[in-house]
Amino acid sequence: MAVCAIENRTVGATGAAEDHGDAVRENGEPEASGVPDDPPDAEARGGGAPPGTAPAAPAFTIAADGSYAARLALAQVAAEASGEAGGAWFVERWTLDGPEPYAVPLPLDQPEEPDSEVLPLADGRVLIRRRVADRHAVSLLYPTGPGTGELPLGSVECAELTLLPPTPDGVSAYALSAGAHSTSVWRVAGGACGPEPVAEVPGRCSGGVWLDRTGRMLALDRGMPGGGPVKAVAVDLERGGEVTPLLQIAPDSNDRLLLVDPDSGLLLIRSDAPGHDRLGWGVLGSCLPVRFPECLHPADVAVTPFAVQPGQMLMPESCAVALRIDGAAGSWVGVWRPAGRRLHRLAAPQGWQAGRGVWTRDGMLRLPYTHGNVACGVALLEAPADGEQGSRPSAEPGAESGMQPSAADAPLPVCKPIPLGQAPLTGRTVPG
Repeated sequence: MAVCAIENRTVGATGAAEDHGDAVRENGEPEASGVPDDPPDAEARGGGAPPGTAPAAPAFTIAADGSYAARLALAQVAAEASGEAGGAWFVERWTLDGPEPYAVPLPLDQPEEPDSEVLPLADGRVLIRRRVADRHAVSLLYPTGPGTGELPLGSVECAELTLLPPTPDGVSAYALSAGAHSTSVWRVAGGACGPEPVAEVPGRCSGGVWLDRTGRMLALDRGMPGGGPVKAVAVDLERGGEVTPLLQIAPDSNDRLLLVDPDSGLLLIRSDAPGHDRLGWGVLGSCLPVRFPECLHPADVAVTPFAVQPGQMLMPESCAVALRIDGAAGSWVGVWRPAGRRLHRLAAPQGWQAGRGVWTRDGMLRLPYTHGNVACGVALLEAPADGEQGSRPSAEPGAESGMQPSAADAPLPVCKPIPLGQAPLTGRTVPG
């Protein structure tokens, strides 16, 4: 694992620069002094939170092209009256596509609320959504020399408003407002005149995955008002929000879409169609059924995919998928390919922004982290090779390095081509 980092200084909400050379615990969490901390992470973001559950603000958001990232950071500031130190949230932008990563603090006159959401744009500005009474205000923040500039975009009056993942074009930004019977899709940046509704989808929607490189097709996990399973649907934003089914694995199964690679069409899904909640994969537009590999269902850990290797045109089985593996011992980085049918477990860098990272086209995984004196760092992890089919790792000392597969290889069965929405779950072997 290669590491590139640059030391930086974080500016608190008061505008005073503070050194961050304090100790960091083993799990990457700061001690009770000035290291920036993260707001609660949304583990189920993109995985479809249950209807009625308000998602938490994401700790760290990376632009679709990997150029920038943004987060809410926590700085220690002194209260004017008592002189005692307290925490203040502020926006921090990371630049990731240069020779070295660096962080730029974007504090304003008063600290941000921890339930605010941030999203980086391709031009370096950071969009922030704030709750103000019964509405949600949206603004763009950008560095202006020693200070922070703010461009208000408008507001949306609704009970809930959740930012969707960054759009592929890096210019627009969208958000969901879920009601009792329908969900509104809002364009909150990139439009002609402030926030505007662009689609109304029947049912309560969550998640959000972009299906193409243009930002036209959006996948949402939808639950209908009368109850029933959650199903992923595709929403065409250029046709007034036209909705078409996307995942229909079994009539009563909850089928959620987690990730898509538009280049290869690889889909990462979560479904309880096999009898309990499992990770599976398929190919967009393919006639082959969804598969649920055993290696993606190791015991006593939670596995969540967060990035897919781009650029593998028409080769979904060759795409490397990065996964966050959480267990009693902590968090690991997992790497898996459909063709390899094995899950590689690799140690994460200290202070990793867990569940965040981006692939390069040549198979390098970039993992952002911060700890100790490194306020902004990116660890480079090369995807391990799967080796020849049927090979096993050596049983010599060091075999328990975390590089071994979590399940034995299984021969792929011969499957009759079946449309993805009609894939049966009985009478066939689940490939591993």
